[in-house]
Amino acid sequence: MSRSATVVVRESNETQIRIGLDGAGVESSIATTEPFLDHMLVALSRYAGVAFNIQARGDLRHHLIEDVAIALGQAFAAHIPATCARYGERTVPMDDALVQVVVDMGGRPYYRGPLPAKLYDHFFRSFADNARATIHVRVLRGTDRHHIIEAAFKALGFALREALVETGAVFSTKGAVKLDVSGGAASGGAR
Repeated sequence: MSRSATVVVRESNETQIRIGLDGAGVESSIATTEPFLDHMLVALSRYAGVAFNIQARGDLRHHLIEDVAIALGQAFAAHIPATCARYGERTVPMDDALVQVVVDMGGRPYYRGPLPAKLYDHFFRSFADNARATIHVRVLRGTDRHHIIEAAFKALGFALREALVETGAVFSTKGAVKLDVSGGAASGGAR
């Protein structure tokens, strides 16, 4: 991954979020006011090998989790090297849980789950859409929702670590895609 920091600030009437991504070797700092989300983001950061600096607060748990996923996905989309390995896969056990995550960071958003908790399934979908990534999650075994969700975040981290390795070449048979968009508004609308 690129060593320069990427910062995304997302503010609305519902949430205020600032996310910074940095290279390896920098300590993560995560404070979302949602302890389980903090725990999952620490795991994701560690296993992806990318330091997160996340400060977030919101009016409702749903808005907070969704908007952190949106902003984190946007930060990853901006931080991904054009010549990354692109694909990654990992299966992670955690006690009774066994979860596989496969990613393609090639710019085509798609998510296939589900996870056994609607908010965290929604997190993965929102992250995939905004990172412009294809993410498949397969829960192979497990009954404890905490273990399943944590195994999924760890597996996503490992898969991202693999996919984001700088290769020095565009990993596509079509080569680099050039796109020119003109006439758009300077600030985004509702998402």
